Amino acid sequence: MPVPTAVPEPHATRRLALDCRSLLDHRQAGGVCGCCCGAFRPRYKRLVDNIFPEDPEDGLVKANMEKLTFYALSAPEKLDRIGAYLSERLSRDVARHRYGYVCIAMEALDQLLMACHCQSINLFVESFLKMVRKLLESDKPNLQILGTNSFVKFANIEEDTPSYHRSYDFFVSRFSEMCHSSFEDPDVRTKIRMAGIKGLQGVVRKTVNDELQANIWDPQHMDKIVPSLLFNLQSGEGTESRSPSPLQASEKEKESPAELTERCFRELLGRAAYGNIKNAVTPVLMHLDNHCLWEGKSFAVRCFKIIMYSIQSQHSHLVIQQLLGHLDANSKTSATVRAGIVEVLLEAAAIAASGSVGPTVLEVFNTLLRQLKLSVDYALTGSYDCTTMGTRTIKEHEERQLQEAVIKTIGSFANTLPTYQRSEVMLFIMGKIPIPGMHLMPPPSGSGSETDRMIQVMLLKSLRQVTSGFQSTNMLTALPSSFLDPLLSFALLEDAHIRLLVLEILVSLIDRHDNLPKFSTISIIPDISVLKLKMEKCSRQDNLFMKKHAQQLYRHIYLSCKEQSSVQPHFEMLYSLLALISMELANEEVVVDLIRLALALQDLALASEETLRVYNRCAVHALSAAYLNLICQLTTVPTFCQHVHEVIEMRQKKSPFLLPEDVFIENPKIPEILEKPEAEILFQQAKITEVLGGSGYNTERLTTPYIPQFTDEDRLSKRKSVGETISLQVEVESRNSPEKEERTPAEEITFEALKNAIVDSVGMEEQERERRRQVVEKFQKAPFEEIAAHCGARATMLQSKLSQIFEITIRPPPSPSGTITAGYGQTQSRSVPVYEMKFPDLCVY
Repeated sequence: MPVPTAVPEPHATRRLALDCRSLLDHRQAGGVCGCCCGAFRPRYKRLVDNIFPEDPEDGLVKANMEKLTFYALSAPEKLDRIGAYLSERLSRDVARHRYGYVCIAMEALDQLLMACHCQSINLFVESFLKMVRKLLESDKPNLQILGTNSFVKFANIEEDTPSYHRSYDFFVSRFSEMCHSSFEDPDVRTKIRMAGIKGLQGVVRKTVNDELQANIWDPQHMDKIVPSLLFNLQSGEGTESRSPSPLQASEKEKESPAELTERCFRELLGRAAYGNIKNAVTPVLMHLDNHCLWEGKSFAVRCFKIIMYSIQSQHSHLVIQQLLGHLDANSKTSATVRAGIVEVLLEAAAIAASGSVGPTVLEVFNTLLRQLKLSVDYALTGSYDCTTMGTRTIKEHEERQLQEAVIKTIGSFANTLPTYQRSEVMLFIMGKIPIPGMHLMPPPSGSGSETDRMIQVMLLKSLRQVTSGFQSTNMLTALPSSFLDPLLSFALLEDAHIRLLVLEILVSLIDRHDNLPKFSTISIIPDISVLKLKMEKCSRQDNLFMKKHAQQLYRHIYLSCKEQSSVQPHFEMLYSLLALISMELANEEVVVDLIRLALALQDLALASEETLRVYNRCAVHALSAAYLNLICQLTTVPTFCQHVHEVIEMRQKKSPFLLPEDVFIENPKIPEILEKPEAEILFQQAKITEVLGGSGYNTERLTTPYIPQFTDEDRLSKRKSVGETISLQVEVESRNSPEKEERTPAEEITFEALKNAIVDSVGMEEQERERRRQVVEKFQKAPFEEIAAHCGARATMLQSKLSQIFEITIRPPPSPSGTITAGYGQTQSRSVPVYEMKFPDLCVY
């Protein structure tokens, strides 16, 4: 009988297969098990196994790798299985610390990725990312760097088909964590951080242009990526930003984490679209807040330089608007923080292209002016309420630095604007300045007047920054009445600093050929040709401007010289203003008026009724002499120049303290008491009139002394009360009222009457001033009921006069019978046919 064959049990068969598989996995090259059992394994596994050498130090078996690559290209449906098997081997080798085989597996994966571009690569990528993730999760720095390098190679591959389910959240978090590595060994720490930066760069490249991927611009990702980059950028703060545009880095630069970070940050920002700018910039602002980096300024400025140079130029205004919003949000933080934000704004405005402020130009300046006013309030009160830290005491010098930074930033923004927009900004700032008031009265005990004064000073400084370098071909548009009138009203304030700012603004606007530096000091210039002045013929628009505003300018120059508080800078600015008007806006009539004004200033210094100090009198004499020396050479009238030079030479011999060289110095050489000068050291009006008339100038105006008129504008600046403003209206009414005309008898015009009128003109002017003073005093001191009764009487009189006029002009239609006598003895008109009416000759055509 045959011997029965034992049938193996099912579980025994399974155990045998597993043992064979284990032997195959751990076989030695050329071993017996490999030769016997290798044929039972799938081909892709055999090809994968063959790329691993016996000694991992020998590296990848290139011949077998070529076979595996050819197989993968020939049978792309096997890619997912190849990837899964490689992933399985790599996980096992990592767990068993066989890092040589791990490197070989990753090299094989990289080569397969680079060679295979097909529709099945998505499944292979999943296995690849799984292996990269396994390496990144390891605590071994070498494995983390190995996984990062493989991911970077993968990120540079452009896939043919999109992936709907792939997620990079883990990689963003892990690479960000590597950027903050605190490994003990500095060299290893640097390598890990650089690997993290490269990994973030790879994530951005892989996802930023793929709409089907997770949006890398979401705040949840940007809040990790941007702070990680800034952390490494800060570590290399000593190196300056190199270039305004992203450049290809050399191999040497890749060794520095800061340089690599900057390149990655530039690339990230360069890819940002319009809607992503906010998400990219907000983490920068938060990082600077959290780490108190505004106060240092240098790092914050460097960050935003990179931002402004890297983003598209048409998006620059979005960054500026975010900075302005952040400044508002930090309005109650320390002055150093706000100053840091303003400093960054200044740099951003300088980098941005023209017009980058965006559509809300005035809103930008409104925000800066609001911060300026808040800073003034904080400086005067000494503290402010902080929601997180309670009441906080501020330092005045820090607020002052902030104010200067804001003013400088306002000027920087204005320089990026075209001319028409800058004019709008000038009007906008002028509208924000508090109207001067209570000029002749002492300031109240409270801080309100001091607040207004400080705000006036700060806004005028801002206006000076805006007008700096402003050049307009048309002075009517550069200095419209809506701007010039309120500006000149500030020139009459008692505050010397405010008056000086107004003069600086006027000089800056009038100087269109950069002649101002040549008149920075007052001096007697023997030959002005050495100054090489730039002059052009006065245009028609400039002539119209002077016809409209010349008297305003002359009056304010004259009144500024009368101010007791005027010092050397004021007279230097007045000299510059006179000189620039002579070169920029002067025609023949203006030249005569300016000479007349200069002679009036000399008379002002001589007037005994004026309570001017000795220094001010000498300064006005010196100003008049310096200007007449300039204008006589500009007119090129030899006899005029001769007279001016003779007077100056006599002053140099007898009274040098009436010339600028002895007055406008650090220690003025002036006498304690100023005696009345002799005629030979004074400029003679009759002589100047004669020589100018002989040269063809119309000198009729020179024969009449210049006397400034008191205008509404002066009242606006120096009014005492509301009653003074009302008095102006009543005064005008009283001068033009019909009653006054009726009471004035007709006077016969004779030679004697004309002679008396000329002789008594000075007395009449005094009487007129006294009458005005009485009217003003009446409305200041009279009770309200009396003023109301007076106004009511005026209204009744006006109504009666209107009724009389209406009775004369509006009559009932005449009757056809002509003039008839009605009842009660009244006469009525009778209508006359048109053809019988008699019209004046001038009315007949």
